[in-house]
Amino acid sequence: MVSSAAPTVPAYLKELPAERRAVVSKVRALVRKHLPPGYRESMGYGMIGYSIPLARYPDTHNGQPLGYVGLAAQKNNYALYLMGCYMDRKSEALLREAFRKAGKKPDMGKCCLRFRSLDDLPLDTIGALVASMPVEAFVALYEKNRPKKNAKKK
Repeated sequence: MVSSAAPTVPAYLKELPAERRAVVSKVRALVRKHLPPGYRESMGYGMIGYSIPLARYPDTHNGQPLGYVGLAAQKNNYALYLMGCYMDRKSEALLREAFRKAGKKPDMGKCCLRFRSLDDLPLDTIGALVASMPVEAFVALYEKNRPKKNAKKK
């Protein structure tokens, strides 16, 4: 995974070659257009991220803002991290169905959707999925899926 040390999103975009900057900028614009209120854009983990600030939700598993969406230009592709789809089977099923209807096969990890061009993505569905989870719904989903703090190890 390629990671950037850029401190801001504009600095991150500036360090990308023009053709890669154009792709990342278009996906960024899509996410920002559909992002519900309460999420904040920032740099984290070497990529552009959209998260819930610690001031709003401090009880995270790692003490970092609760990440909702991430976007990065990797060495051989781009990556869009959709945590809502990772934690919600219905959202993941909608995403997979959009790929199927478009005649495309998703290149997915747990929450990572890898792509080589914008044509690889069902952009309308991604926009709808980003828009579908207000902060309160994402926090509830996170809390439902989060391992219990004092759970006994097997």
